[in-house]
Amino acid sequence: MKNSLRTVLLVGGAFVLSATSLRAADDKKKDGNVVELDTLKSKTPADWTQETTTNQMRAYQFKLPNAKDDKASAELIIFYFGQGGGGSAADNIKRWKGMMAPPDGKKIDDVAKVDKFKVGEVPVTYLDVEGTYLAKERPFDPNSKVEKKPDYRMLGVIFESPKGPYFIRVTGPAKTIAEQKQAFDEWLKNFK
Repeated sequence: MKNSLRTVLLVGGAFVLSATSLRAADDKKKDGNVVELDTLKSKTPADWTQETTTNQMRAYQFKLPNAKDDKASAELIIFYFGQGGGGSAADNIKRWKGMMAPPDGKKIDDVAKVDKFKVGEVPVTYLDVEGTYLAKERPFDPNSKVEKKPDYRMLGVIFESPKGPYFIRVTGPAKTIAEQKQAFDEWLKNFK
């Protein structure tokens, strides 16, 4: 009887410890990830999944959950080319606009909005543009194959911190970006 009781207690205790460990892991996942740009930090929403960066110019890479009817999720990439690298805000806004084709009968500036503001003391340039995303296999190769993705939206941010700039770009189906925009804006404005 004592051995049976001891076995039940050991198994029960292991189950409680296991359940506690799983709950702690779930809680950690729910917390989001801290992104650091220079010495400024902001925690991502919990439903953004951090991914391994696919090249050395990417400081961070995240997958944002798709909207109910969208087949594709959104991708958030933070590029860093070294202090002072990557070109001016105007050059990047122009390049990002060139990655989108406007709907028939419209010009890119009809479907693009550019704002400038500060996050703390950091100047930010923010592009919001919709259309057909012209996704290149190799972005800087003029001969690269282009996949056209209609009804997409891009949020592009130049974050001009002292050791920056950092280039933050979110692309995905327009409905998914619409659902994620408020969380993205709050995350951006929370850098401290």
